Amino acid sequence: MADRPTDRRRPAPPRAARRPLLVAGRTVACATSLAVLVTCGVAWYAVTDLRSGMTTSSALDDIKKSAPPHLDNSVNLLLIGLDSRKDMNGNDLPGEFVQDELHAGSSSEVGGYNTNTLMLMHIPANGGQVTALSVPRDDYVQTVGADGKMHKIKEAYGIAKSMFEAKAPKGLSKADLERQGREAGRKATLATVQSFLGVPIDHFAEVNLVGFYDIAKAVQPITVCLNHDTKDPAIEGQGSGADFHQGLNTLNASQALSFVRQRHNLAGGDFDRTHRQQAFISSVVKKLKDQGVVGDLGKMQQLFDVVKKDVVTDDQWDVLDFAQQAPNLSGGHVVANTLPIAGFATVNGQDVNKVDPVQIKRIVQQLIGHDPTPVSGDPVENGSAPAAPAAPSSPAAQSPAAARATGTVDVTNTSAVPGAAANELKSLVAMGFTEGRTGQGPHQARTTVTYGAGEKDAADQVAARYGVTASPGTAVRAGHVQVTLGTGYAPPPAGGAGPAGPSASGPADPAVGLPMQGPAVKMGGIPCVD
Repeated sequence: MADRPTDRRRPAPPRAARRPLLVAGRTVACATSLAVLVTCGVAWYAVTDLRSGMTTSSALDDIKKSAPPHLDNSVNLLLIGLDSRKDMNGNDLPGEFVQDELHAGSSSEVGGYNTNTLMLMHIPANGGQVTALSVPRDDYVQTVGADGKMHKIKEAYGIAKSMFEAKAPKGLSKADLERQGREAGRKATLATVQSFLGVPIDHFAEVNLVGFYDIAKAVQPITVCLNHDTKDPAIEGQGSGADFHQGLNTLNASQALSFVRQRHNLAGGDFDRTHRQQAFISSVVKKLKDQGVVGDLGKMQQLFDVVKKDVVTDDQWDVLDFAQQAPNLSGGHVVANTLPIAGFATVNGQDVNKVDPVQIKRIVQQLIGHDPTPVSGDPVENGSAPAAPAAPSSPAAQSPAAARATGTVDVTNTSAVPGAAANELKSLVAMGFTEGRTGQGPHQARTTVTYGAGEKDAADQVAARYGVTASPGTAVRAGHVQVTLGTGYAPPPAGGAGPAGPSASGPADPAVGLPMQGPAVKMGGIPCVD
């Protein structure tokens, strides 16, 4: 492993002071990330082989020089899920395997090098509850370390990789070109996420598509829970192959990949997929703990073989330190949320998520335990200006996007949920919208958001709450936004967990009162999700 570079911004704490942080922080991170879980067991198997066989990266070296300062000894860990159909050396995965087992199309070019999973784990200095924040993959942001232009955040990796390959010195082997190109992609992803969230990234773990499959195969079967029946046939490279029923489902590795990749035929689309990923991690952690896998050398051997082949970690991560504490894992102390968007847009023919960088930074700062401060100089998407950071009188008013919401919202309920219209209207008013009328209407399958003249921006913000796209409505009055709750509408779960998940006395959600994209997922059990 490479030597740890000296941090010149602040003196390193004494070893005795650092160990409680490393033990507690990495222990909890280990218990909540599939990739990190695998890493935890590695040192138990063979310390020498671990150091010589692990794939590590120095991508953090450059971005740490420009990272925001740490206000305490907490640790921020970024989990990266890479949607690539190639192995570490750039060779295509077998077409039949990709199509039949991964349900990911037959072409190795499908998906490119998009980072379809980006999850920041904040591990507090005192070893307390961990906060997990998922970044929606289609957020339209300013990239850093790629071409510096606006792109979906998932594209930073692939753009930087392509730029490196276009200028790479001649004579590189195919494998070296792939490895160095991926390193450029990691640097761009880490720098872009760090800039977008406004917090330093201390460590990262990257797992590719086949890596996820291999890990899931090593721990299968895995039990998950769904709120509704769902199907997503895999046809000509489209669809995930999902076919699940309401309640508990027991999945093999192929089905597990379908579970975390499905986005079609879901009311919340990509956002529901993100919640699936969070819930899957929780289910795997529960199984490994229940079966006593963590700390058992024999049971960890299969996972050890997987991590060396499929997972990349930064070279400054002292995995041996926290691996010694593997028996002390404490599950159930993690709450996962999905960062909000400000609406939808179409840019160069692509559907993107509009985001408010000032709002995102403020939310992240609040959740990791620091006082929110005004943030200036952020790029603003689609020409919208951030609201002034005046002290709000309520949590909802802290959102610049909500502060711009001026439309009157009317809500019609067509679902079987009693009082749904009134409850939704109350929530929308709390977000800053003007209270309109409620009513009951004839059944319609899906929730829709339509708007009258002058209220497209407000409608986009409302639509983002339900994961749908707003459309103009000829019957909607000027200045109004109409929400119609479909028969598939379900109120956000109070605990974020299903019957097999944690009880109401589980970890508290630190994001209560903050605008998030859907309900929190409380880890430690088997949460039910859409």
